[in-house]
Amino acid sequence: MGRGDGSGRVVSPAGANDAGTGILHVDMDAFYASVEQLDDPSLVGKPIIIGAPEGRSVVSSASYEARRYGVRAAMPVSQALRLCPSAVVVAPHFDRYRALSSHVMAIFRDVTPLVEPLSIDEAFLDVRGARRLWGSPGEIAIELRRRVRAETGLVCSIGVAATKHVAKMASTISKPDGLLIIAEADTAAFLQTRSARSLWGVGPKAAESLAGRGIHTVRDILDTPTSVLERTLGGAMAERLWHLARGIDPRSVDTTRVEKSVGHEETFHDDVSDPAILRTELRRLADRVGTRLRVSGWEATTVAIKVRFADFTTVSRSRSLAEPTAVGQRIGDAAHELFASISRPLPVRLLGVRGERLQPAGASPLALWDDDEEWRRVEGAVDSATARFGRGAITRATLLGESRGGGAVPSHPRLPEQK
Repeated sequence: MGRGDGSGRVVSPAGANDAGTGILHVDMDAFYASVEQLDDPSLVGKPIIIGAPEGRSVVSSASYEARRYGVRAAMPVSQALRLCPSAVVVAPHFDRYRALSSHVMAIFRDVTPLVEPLSIDEAFLDVRGARRLWGSPGEIAIELRRRVRAETGLVCSIGVAATKHVAKMASTISKPDGLLIIAEADTAAFLQTRSARSLWGVGPKAAESLAGRGIHTVRDILDTPTSVLERTLGGAMAERLWHLARGIDPRSVDTTRVEKSVGHEETFHDDVSDPAILRTELRRLADRVGTRLRVSGWEATTVAIKVRFADFTTVSRSRSLAEPTAVGQRIGDAAHELFASISRPLPVRLLGVRGERLQPAGASPLALWDDDEEWRRVEGAVDSATARFGRGAITRATLLGESRGGGAVPSHPRLPEQK
């Protein structure tokens, strides 16, 4: 969910100059919330929050009416309701979101085969080769917005530019339900007035470091010696900003993107301090990650965990594996080692396990000795039983009868990360 609440929205007038452009960034507006409003018209115009209505859920998305009160993604629902007491909390319907996302992506591919989905609700399109069929990039953007609304009932915002970076900035500024076209010749003037924080890859810490040097806008970056940027952000980040501030972004639309990670998270109803319970939960989450990897035909080369403590401090750890794996036992072992490296006295609110840097199963040659062979057979048998009798038909003995600190908020699997 974007941070924008629609204030400061900028859109292009009819007939805006689109010379030199060809990249579109299309972003569905408040996607989850908009789908719920589409399916239940009584919610239209109301501040709504997508999340579990009970327990200690976090906000998955929110309508623009709720965002104007400061409601943001990943915020505890309880905090969101304090900010916006009139908000309606709606449970998510992920199957419905996926179905509509597939429909929207199909509309994009009707226009051009060069579509790069970034997530369930946004994508880059390269329309330079579609001019003869559909018109100029600006005309294509107008037609796409019309089709998305006509065929799905949803609205989207589109940025049109010469590069991916500027197109994404433009779509963000035009939200909600807007279109902003930045002609190639206007790119420099457009960028100079933007905040440094708006550049791709500049997070809160980098923005704070830049502000400490008096660097607040893209124009400030242009006026700052490269040596100062390097001392402030490091060589790689400084070089990236130097290029982006000048509108230089050679990246093409990538149609071969694959899942980058598969993960599961669990939020506890009550904070958990017992290490044994936390280790059991890590094992359970690791098994779920392994199952999804095997079903999807992927193996992870890195395992990561996320731990959120009672004070909302969040710590992440990751490590590369000696061999890629989809074996839950191996993923769980790595997760336990990572968890042991974190020493904090506070009880835990949330745990997450993730397999990262995925590659197709079997892409790496098998080692002479396969340490996972026995567990591979065991988990294969579990997969077969699950396929026949359903999830939960067979599980680890260590997971039976374990208390989970008063229970956990049922977690939805993380959608494959594509950013």
